[in-house]
Amino acid sequence: MKDFQDQLKNLFPNHISEPEEIQDSEQNELWMQDDPLICKYEKRKGKPTTVIEGYTGADEDFKQLAKEIKVFLGVGGSFKEESIIIQGDYRDKIMSFLKDKGFKVKRVGG
Repeated sequence: MKDFQDQLKNLFPNHISEPEEIQDSEQNELWMQDDPLICKYEKRKGKPTTVIEGYTGADEDFKQLAKEIKVFLGVGGSFKEESIIIQGDYRDKIMSFLKDKGFKVKRVGG
């Protein structure tokens, strides 16, 4: 990377470079609630899904949490009607992930 920057400095000697911004992944703090999140297993259209409900914070925070869970598991999913829908039965992994984040989690069903 330094070689490329040196080449750019040679091509554009009058350019003033700006310092690189370091983004912190913990910058978007999620709102923690007292009530537990509900983690349950359902079959939708014959396929196993894990549904997480019960978040009382902002929708944007819940969408961010959905994205973090999907990236953590490496699976697909969506955010619909104030619930996170994850493709597959990942209740145990999701519950441990949420507990590590500081949430209270309640397992419902099977």
